[in-house]
Amino acid sequence: MFLDRTLSCRDCSEPFIFSAGEQRFFAEKGLANVPQRCLACRAKAKQARMPGGPREYHVAVCGACGNQAKVPFEPRVDRPVYCSSCFDKVRAGVLVTSEATGGA
Repeated sequence: MFLDRTLSCRDCSEPFIFSAGEQRFFAEKGLANVPQRCLACRAKAKQARMPGGPREYHVAVCGACGNQAKVPFEPRVDRPVYCSSCFDKVRAGVLVTSEATGGA
């Protein structure tokens, strides 16, 4: 049985209700973590992730040509990052990478 819970928003620190119905929904979907944001802050965060919203870019070195690349994700050391030109070539199969051939 689920009971309404009062949580504190991590963005605005305001209290909000995590209702019994929401808890049941989370449990049915297998979601283990409780919401961290109130409804208003969730909407703001979702809007920021939508196309046209502000996006954080990271600078990396292209694994193919060595030029600077700006990517919308945190680069990892175990995977190559490509500039947009080289990425298009990799996707089209024109540029063969060491990952595609099984090498390191």
